[in-house]
Amino acid sequence: MQPRIGVLGGGQLARMMIPPAVNLGITLEVLAEAPGMSAELAAHDVGDYHDLDTVLAFAQTVDVVTFDHEHVPQAILRELVARGIPVHPGPDALLYAQDKLLMRARLSELGLPVPDWASVETSEELGAFLASHGGRAVVKTARGGYDGKGVRVVTAAHEADDWFIALAEDGNGGALLVEELVEFQRELAQLVARRPSGELAVWPVVETVQRGGVCAEVLAPARDSAGNVATMAADIATAIAEGLGVTGVMAVELFQTTDERLLVNELAMRPHNSGHWTIDGSTTSQFEQHLRAVLDLPLGATGTRDDWSVMVNILGGPQTGSIADRYPAALAAHPTVKVHAYGKEPRPGRKVGHVTATGNDLDEVAYQARAAEAFFQG
Repeated sequence: MQPRIGVLGGGQLARMMIPPAVNLGITLEVLAEAPGMSAELAAHDVGDYHDLDTVLAFAQTVDVVTFDHEHVPQAILRELVARGIPVHPGPDALLYAQDKLLMRARLSELGLPVPDWASVETSEELGAFLASHGGRAVVKTARGGYDGKGVRVVTAAHEADDWFIALAEDGNGGALLVEELVEFQRELAQLVARRPSGELAVWPVVETVQRGGVCAEVLAPARDSAGNVATMAADIATAIAEGLGVTGVMAVELFQTTDERLLVNELAMRPHNSGHWTIDGSTTSQFEQHLRAVLDLPLGATGTRDDWSVMVNILGGPQTGSIADRYPAALAAHPTVKVHAYGKEPRPGRKVGHVTATGNDLDEVAYQARAAEAFFQG
């Protein structure tokens, strides 16, 4: 009997799980948040992932539950586990992707490298941290932030007053995460996969290029990363996956500092934008690997098909028409580039697709990817 995987969330990550599921003969069912979402091709149902009865009814139709995002409430996840429904990653691991304060505390306990940080509940506490860190720091909401949202660089404590007020009005209390403003030379990301029986697999560490707090490009592997950098990144990701009991694919976002250290910035316990290059550039894509991992199947090889892969996000998309309207010109000009559209309406700043180029000359590969992406803008 072919296995059935249920995905909570109908975004582009769930959409990109569909092709490898078809190839492996896996039935993929999606609980989408609304009609017309990216993964509607596999949508079993539309419903609210905050509602226990809705999620339970969906989960009872599949063999294992996984995620398109990390926002499903802990109470629902734990009820699924209590009823014997396999959930990967499990709530004990996913907790650290849902709450940045808990993540920072746990990684510190594990002795893993993170920026200097503190939990602050008042403007006065934030001011004290600023005073001890040169008057500048990064403040983050503990939950819900992504793609630059819920993150601020501050130079005065009052610059986070609206967040403190919102926490107080919530009635449940809470704190903000404040971190040192790290002097870094570039941002890296390390993908790792782990199956429940313990097998691990890592891909080459990649370099990410951020614009406006959003990932714009990924270069795989990261330039000048062979040797020490690649080893450190893989060791950090492996230690996190094992220390937190992660199952499935996890992305570890890293700062490479000016003094050559690697510091953990963020975690994502699901396939991640920094791993989209693996669809066209790796022996095993992160999406196939995630399906293998959550079913506890042997993991695939993670080597590269070519020397270089460059993935460029299509952010916003064309101001008029659709991505498909641009296909004739884009595909004719760049026949070696692979285009991935997410079935989303164009909107400023929105990730509506990506393009990937591969080859043996980094400059040429980067040119092909960037030039192809330009056809889908403006």
